[in-house]
Amino acid sequence: MNTILKRIDPRRPFAITAAGLRRITLGAVVEAGAAQDDLLRSTHAHAHGMAHGGGPSKPRRTTQAAQGTLLVVAHSDRGSLDEHARQTLAAAALIADAQTQVALLVLGELKDDAAALGADKVIEVSSIDRRMFAPESELQALAACVAQLAPAHILIPDNATGDGDLGRRYAAYARASVATHVVELSATHVGTYVHAKKAFATRALPDIVLLAAGAVDPRLPFVGAGERLEIPFIAAGSKPVSDAYRDFGIEEIDAAQVALEEADFIVSAGNGVTDVDTFEKLAGAFGAAIGASRVAVDNGMFTRDKQIGATGKTVEASVYIAFGISGAVQHLQGIKDCRHVIAINLDGSAPIVKRANLTIIGDTQATIASLIDAVALARSSRAAVSPSAVTVTVVEGVAA
Repeated sequence: MNTILKRIDPRRPFAITAAGLRRITLGAVVEAGAAQDDLLRSTHAHAHGMAHGGGPSKPRRTTQAAQGTLLVVAHSDRGSLDEHARQTLAAAALIADAQTQVALLVLGELKDDAAALGADKVIEVSSIDRRMFAPESELQALAACVAQLAPAHILIPDNATGDGDLGRRYAAYARASVATHVVELSATHVGTYVHAKKAFATRALPDIVLLAAGAVDPRLPFVGAGERLEIPFIAAGSKPVSDAYRDFGIEEIDAAQVALEEADFIVSAGNGVTDVDTFEKLAGAFGAAIGASRVAVDNGMFTRDKQIGATGKTVEASVYIAFGISGAVQHLQGIKDCRHVIAINLDGSAPIVKRANLTIIGDTQATIASLIDAVALARSSRAAVSPSAVTVTVVEGVAA
């Protein structure tokens, strides 16, 4: 005997949790108008909670007067901190005691909610651009911040995109003790692999900690104060102060030539994409690299080197847009490290919806065509564009 399981209506009343996840209210049956009211109330409550550092379920880490400071330094990318920087900030918040404030020096513009990430004080140097090579300006900004706050320790992501270089430069400049590639951290010591990872070494907490990626879970059970702090000297010293070097800028190349593992923006096609030429046109309009699901590759729509997933390539893009991909577990493994995942699908219960930060329920080809038009309009007018003509239903997140 076959048992028929009734599928849960994704449009039923739901509540937004403190983590920003949608939870359907089981057993609730209301009229359509009441459901819309519930949706609006839930969305408003979620937005209000996020604007105040993650909602009432997360308490302030400390409300005591600061007697000391831990300083975290990181570059921002288009107004946001990457996952490695968030981990470093979380590490500082976790080892700080009740009398220690966590200060965040951001080299670049910051649009993230710093309080939700664990910062008590935020110093933003918006005049510094991560894409420009200005090591002396960054060094001066860090030195000015240290002179103002006198931090006990400085924590910096140990990466190859500017933060790691700045940490080493400042250690030499200040003749400070430093530990690099740190994979274990506490309030008293750090640990790192040595001898080609054949041994593990620990030492007392140094002046500067360069933290390796993946050492800390950035999800915190508390929030910081998130107060903005101005240090005027930083802005004055943010311009290049030496003619010993010249920045030739970034050489732009065709996004199609970028390896998927290195791509920052990826549009990926699944079985729901029927017009490959239009899809490739959208990728060109976005300046994005092209990926594909295994089904799309097996069907001959894309070459094998475009396959993303456990049996293909694992990607770490800042933005990953999946068109017509249901989201098999193998594919989800391949995008687990992507920062913002957007799904366009006709099935609101597809597995990728649970992974996506934003899901649009709508026709894939119509959405692709509307996005191409929207990009063309935005580039021609350099102004805000109206929502596309395609009718969509937002399942999670906020449609923009």
